[in-house]
Amino acid sequence: MAIPTRYRERLVESCDSQLVITVDKDRCLLIYPEPVWEEIEQKLKALPSFNRAARNLQRLYIGHAHDLEMDAQGRILLPTELRKFANLQKRVALVGQGDRFELWDEETWNRNRDEWLEEVDLNDLDLPEELESLSI
Repeated sequence: MAIPTRYRERLVESCDSQLVITVDKDRCLLIYPEPVWEEIEQKLKALPSFNRAARNLQRLYIGHAHDLEMDAQGRILLPTELRKFANLQKRVALVGQGDRFELWDEETWNRNRDEWLEEVDLNDLDLPEELESLSI
């Protein structure tokens, strides 16, 4: 898969083209610049090992993590088992999420996006206090 040109230079600068890909509970894949992933991995490892939910998170995110290197043309090779996990077909949606990307099967992304838009009443959002002053 080719990373869009507009992101390539920033990824080369920020992580020397070193990325980490893992699964997400929503059946998409998460792609992180390696330094960002390392911070997340340390936080996950620090969770209490006797807590079942913590162990499941560690198994899900750390256990499925794969190192990737973006080549000179901005391409990455997606591991087969992760492509199957996210049911990636020919067309995919790469969705920027600030410090990471979500990689979705395009049809699944479109269906979920439409459902999320239907669920949200923009006039009656129950926002956390930290977002009350956010202006978009």
